[in-house]
Amino acid sequence: MADASLRTALPVQAALGECPLWAEDEQALYWVDIEAPSLNRFNPLTSENRRWTLPENIGCVGRREGGGFIAGLRSGLWLLNEQAELIYCLARPVADTTISRFNDGRVDPWGRFWAGTIHEPRDTPAASLFRVGADLSCQRLAGDIKVSNGVAFSPDRRWAYHSDTPNHVIYRYPLDPESGELIGPREIFHQFPFGNGRPDGAAVDVEGYYWTALYEGGRIARLSPTGEIVAEYAVPARCPTMCAFGGPDLKTLYVTSARHGRPADELEAYPESGNLFAMRVDVAGQIEPMFRG
Repeated sequence: MADASLRTALPVQAALGECPLWAEDEQALYWVDIEAPSLNRFNPLTSENRRWTLPENIGCVGRREGGGFIAGLRSGLWLLNEQAELIYCLARPVADTTISRFNDGRVDPWGRFWAGTIHEPRDTPAASLFRVGADLSCQRLAGDIKVSNGVAFSPDRRWAYHSDTPNHVIYRYPLDPESGELIGPREIFHQFPFGNGRPDGAAVDVEGYYWTALYEGGRIARLSPTGEIVAEYAVPARCPTMCAFGGPDLKTLYVTSARHGRPADELEAYPESGNLFAMRVDVAGQIEPMFRG
């Protein structure tokens, strides 16, 4: 790796930083703080972070081709304008938003938005994975999960990845590379042992390697296209939440993290918890598509 050391890029002390998203045309990183709740835009050149306050928890966001955003909030899937104001609710598929909300998500290579939910009691596999098409229709793709996370796509468009964080497992789903439709059942891509960090948000590089943040594991793991761990990188926070590739050459790895609900002794040991971290890497990431709806 070019610089195998993650350092604070933005000392923001977010409650629950998530969903970093590089905007290549703006050379800026969008990210959310689920608990603030807010949508943020970080300019690495100036270190300026612009913050838009949201009326409810925001779990994930994607950029729209026509301007503005699509986002998964506690109440449902929404379209937002350029000022992050809610303009239209596309779907409210969560039955009880007092114990469930939208969590991780991203736009796929075909311009559709995948977003999963979290069942906050984590006592039953009551969460789901949804997809919003360019026609704004919402389809449930998968269930039998507790916390949906880690949505990402292989560069050859043949695989969709998805993790269930409490079960420490990353799945992959076979895709038709032309249409992007599922063509088979999910299979286990990697099963992490319990007790040493669990897979949270992720990104895939141009070589098809899957990078996952290990929540309560204090590190990022890079997995080969066949699911083997090939490298791990320490994070100055015990709870990294998601990673994204950015920078002019897409060779800067950004990592969000959390401090919300963490014990005092952990925050004392990891005072940078909640910050946005970055490190230079040798392999570039993929350009993030925009939502076509």
